[in-house]
Amino acid sequence: MHHAIRATVCSVVMTGLAFGLGACSEAVDQVDEAVDQTYEVTYEVTGKNVDSIEYHGGGGKAMEPKIESVSKPELPWRKTVTLRGIMPAAVMPVAADPEGAQLTCKIIHKGEVLAEQSAKGLVTTGGCTAESPITG
Repeated sequence: MHHAIRATVCSVVMTGLAFGLGACSEAVDQVDEAVDQTYEVTYEVTGKNVDSIEYHGGGGKAMEPKIESVSKPELPWRKTVTLRGIMPAAVMPVAADPEGAQLTCKIIHKGEVLAEQSAKGLVTTGGCTAESPITG
C-alpha cells in the first residue's frame, strides 16, 4: 500500500512538472518573441535654455539601456529611435538658467503621445518615460 501511494504521488508530481514545464516553455517563447520585436518612438523637446538631453537610443540591454546625450541642442529637438522589446522609451532634458528655463518633452509612438511633461525654473529637469508598447 505504501508503494502504491508513493507511485501515485510520484506520477502526479511528474505530470504536474510536465505541465508546468510546458507552460514555462510557452512563457519563455512569448518573452523571446517580444524581446525580438522592435518599435520606433520619436522624442521631442521644446522650450528654451536647455543645456543637454539624455535619452534611450536603442543600445544596451532592455533593463540596462545605453544612455545617449546631446549637449546644447538646438530647439525644438526631435529624434526618432528604434528600441527593442521591453526597453522603455525615455528622454530627459536638463536646463540650468538663472533667468529661468522652460522645457517640455514628449514621447510619440505611431502618432500617439505616450508621455509628456513640462517644467519651469532655475534648475529644471523634465524627464519623460514610457512603457514599451510591445508589453502592453
